[in-house]
Amino acid sequence: MSKADTSAEAASPTVAVHVDQYNEPDEEHTKLLDPTSPTPTVTPSGQIRKVKSFTDTHRIRDVSAASGAASARCLRPYEQVTPYPEGSESGTNQYGAPSVRSLASIGMGCTDGRKMVIRRVPTSPTELFHLVRPPTPPDEDTASHESDCNEEEEDDETVHLKPRRPFWANKIQFVLACVGYSVGLGNVWRFPYLCYKSGGGAFLIPYFIILLVCGVPMLFMELAVGQYTAHGPIGALSQICPLFKGAGLASVMISFLMSTYYAVIIAWAIYYFFTSFKSEVPWASCSNRWNTAQCWVPFHNHTKPNGSQTPTEQFFEKKVLNMSDGIEFPGGMRWELAACLVCAWVLVYFALWKSIKSSAKVRYITTTLPFLLIIVFLGRSLTLDGADKGLRFFFKPDWELLKQSRPWVNAASQIFNSIGIAFGSMIMFASYNRFDNNFLHDTVAVSLVNAITSLIVGIFTFATIGNIAFEQNTGVKDVIADSPGLLFVVYPQAIAKMPAPQLWAVLFFFMFLCLGLNSQFAIVEVVVTSIQDGFPDMIRKRLVYHELLVLCVCMVSLIFGIPHIVRSGIYVFQLMDYYAASLSITYLAFFEVVAIAWFYGVGRLSRNIKQMTGRRPSLYFRFCWLVASPALLLALWVASLVDYTPPTYRQYQYPAWAQFLGWTIASMSLLCIPVYAVVVIIRSPGNSWREKLRNSIRPTFMCDCGVNGCDICCSESEPPDDKTTIN
Repeated sequence: MSKADTSAEAASPTVAVHVDQYNEPDEEHTKLLDPTSPTPTVTPSGQIRKVKSFTDTHRIRDVSAASGAASARCLRPYEQVTPYPEGSESGTNQYGAPSVRSLASIGMGCTDGRKMVIRRVPTSPTELFHLVRPPTPPDEDTASHESDCNEEEEDDETVHLKPRRPFWANKIQFVLACVGYSVGLGNVWRFPYLCYKSGGGAFLIPYFIILLVCGVPMLFMELAVGQYTAHGPIGALSQICPLFKGAGLASVMISFLMSTYYAVIIAWAIYYFFTSFKSEVPWASCSNRWNTAQCWVPFHNHTKPNGSQTPTEQFFEKKVLNMSDGIEFPGGMRWELAACLVCAWVLVYFALWKSIKSSAKVRYITTTLPFLLIIVFLGRSLTLDGADKGLRFFFKPDWELLKQSRPWVNAASQIFNSIGIAFGSMIMFASYNRFDNNFLHDTVAVSLVNAITSLIVGIFTFATIGNIAFEQNTGVKDVIADSPGLLFVVYPQAIAKMPAPQLWAVLFFFMFLCLGLNSQFAIVEVVVTSIQDGFPDMIRKRLVYHELLVLCVCMVSLIFGIPHIVRSGIYVFQLMDYYAASLSITYLAFFEVVAIAWFYGVGRLSRNIKQMTGRRPSLYFRFCWLVASPALLLALWVASLVDYTPPTYRQYQYPAWAQFLGWTIASMSLLCIPVYAVVVIIRSPGNSWREKLRNSIRPTFMCDCGVNGCDICCSESEPPDDKTTIN
């Protein structure tokens, strides 16, 4: 370019650079931008790099043509493209941004195809790249992958939308999100409840077997799928195997149903939290207005009378719930719980309204602080009289119970609920990872923390139950009827006998509130992320603000949670938990592992994992994906149907219409898989059903070699789809 041309451009007030979807630069434009460049872009291995469409995929790969052993590197928009020497002509400048030659080969540095308007003409390559990419990487979410290519500039309205796929600011945020979900209500509330219900020690054996055979391998698989596809459960499974897109939809449906009644547990915790500030905890005596003649205060070596209730039981059932005699007697609204439920959803909304940018910061407190309090309560519970009695019940199995299917089904339900398998949470969390994140370390860390925390929580729970059994002169299994309110009865009774019970109560229910919020954050984020992945254009045009989408999801979930806070709400709660989160979860997990391991293929998934981490998964993982996990899940699903028993709440038997309602709730997730599979087959291209079926199981984003956007499979003679224009 001559000096006259340079001076003419310097006088121009605005230069608009328009870049459409890029395939390969025209020879004319390549020479114009860098006459010395003989090829579009040459990688260190000698491969010609070609990018098919930046709006359809976020990956740019460097694949070795000789043996395929070199790892393919996937970089998302605005990351360094090639590791050239610093300051080289075709490499990067001192800030890590591509040089002029590299910029020409990747479409002028714009990966989403939008027009850039530069208000002042840069006088050097460094200044140009400062405009495109700031030199200091900010701790902000990266730009959206899917922008409107026809836009002249960003409208003022659309800048408020959160990007399609931001990144975790650091690895700690991702690990805290996974650990916060696993060490949430799944461990502190559900684990002691299901363990007590399943016979104590008889629950631990199937728990750890299923953790090793299904839990750890499927967690590793979900993290791999989420990180590779960069989508939530619906988008990820639709790309892996369109035929089983319904499995992703079913996981989102279950997450939505769980969010409606998990918020109720948080509302109970908020109620107890504020009640703990009274001068005397109200569940310590029988002198309150809600107590009845059956109220009995435990004394040492005094056997509990038949039909009597402790003050903590009556406080929970008659004061907090004011429960009616059955689900057929709904009664009035519990307005105190309604206010607590609104408060719970307000906390969830303001933690999620800025996507992972806000929720990740909240988790620094809600995940770390409960661990300290759990250790404190563990030390206190081990000093109680009769603690050894409860620990023997917890660790000594009844071998006869292992012949029944119920402990195995409950153990599988607990594994999936605590780790988040088949609920879409882990796929969603991993979709915000960088492509080269080593998630094997994350899998091991989350699994170990989940197992250790479950044991710690079980120890201090059953030590407390042993103390109650010691005071009531009864057996551990007869202390209290198994119910979802176990935690709200056992712990307050132990806290009431501690010195300064108000302080301990405030600390305990604040810890429980934090753990509940961790679980709720993950569940609601699955729903929000799936809606964004499924309807991006509608969300952008109709809602405009990302905060409005989160508000709509929270409002709808709040409305669906209202039936849980009427006087018959505890019966609705038990019905929802039995059919939505326990009965159908093994069914959903089975079809998820079948879709990924059998239809997509263990070989393809192994190659994808090698692309991201540099090494293939071990034989242990591949065997579990292909054989062990599907076989065990199918056996558990069949056993749960054969030994099906209607749900109960203590001695209350649900009427037939309530059981039908429960199966209707379960079918909302169970029918998603077969119904959507039929729809996909019908819509698939093909002249025969066999051809339609073959097209419906074909991954939507893969080359024949199993590499997304493979450079080797793309012929050099392939004509470009779009043009690069400079206005």
